[in-house]
Amino acid sequence: MASQIPSKILIIGATGTIGKYIANAIISAEPRIASQVTIFTSSATASNPNKQTILSGWKSQGASVIIGDIGNADDVKRAYSGIDTVVSCLGRNALASQIELLRLAEESTDVKWFFPSEYGTDIEYDSSSKDEKPHQNKLRVREFIRDNVKRVKCTYVVTGPYPEMFLPLLPVAEEAGGYDLKAKHAVVVGSGDDKIGFTSMPDVGKFVVAALRYPEVSLGKVLKVQSFVTTPNAIVEELEKQTGTQWTVDYTPNQRLREAENKSWQENNPIATLYTLKRIWTEGGTLYDKTDNEILGLKPEDTEPLSAVVERAVSGKGY
Repeated sequence: MASQIPSKILIIGATGTIGKYIANAIISAEPRIASQVTIFTSSATASNPNKQTILSGWKSQGASVIIGDIGNADDVKRAYSGIDTVVSCLGRNALASQIELLRLAEESTDVKWFFPSEYGTDIEYDSSSKDEKPHQNKLRVREFIRDNVKRVKCTYVVTGPYPEMFLPLLPVAEEAGGYDLKAKHAVVVGSGDDKIGFTSMPDVGKFVVAALRYPEVSLGKVLKVQSFVTTPNAIVEELEKQTGTQWTVDYTPNQRLREAENKSWQENNPIATLYTLKRIWTEGGTLYDKTDNEILGLKPEDTEPLSAVVERAVSGKGY
């Protein structure tokens, strides 16, 4: 397996927020990275008009679609038949279900390579990572893999935050910081000069494709990748440049963010996850001496710059 490109790929969670970028990159890759790409999706997704448009586009490019329930072992076994590589793109609320998916992959005779849905914040960045509440389901998945998955090789693509989701300023969580494009107003956490490493959503797909294309360097590895490193103040400058307008900026002390974070967890408010992640990113939990971009064949000019992400946001394309 380590010496050859995967031949048959199954994508789970393909129409989700990050899944559609990953699936699109895999299906559209040139040269092709697999002879067969199959989307495993639910009947509810397949019957959703908006999702149908996405699925039809992929089918026109040669992908196939199999309908089933990831919570049904028989459906999963049927989906795994003949598949050598599984790429999971499941969202935060479904991460724990990967334990059963991995167990069934380990029991199968066909699956040899599995990409857990690890896109996002590094859950094993340092010794404090194990205590962060938003990391717990991913940590459980990693623990299960270490203890129980021996035959199947797993590759983690750790991307850090997506700038597209970092930008919006949420009225219910202004302490977390963000950028209001209509009001031309930013709320910046800390000094605004703390560096943060980002991977744009299209680049997440690009990195997964690169990992699939080069199994000799990615098989069984934790890959840490990034599009660019910037600061919240630099984002303000780029927004001012592209909107041609001076923005108003408020600064939120790190301590205020921590207070909002603690209060939200105490109240079981779902917004607590955002506060925790913003705090991790602001405090340097996305920075590395060296990333794995280069071993995957990606140079700085191959990834998106901040300006491209801001351009999409200013034009209203969002994600």
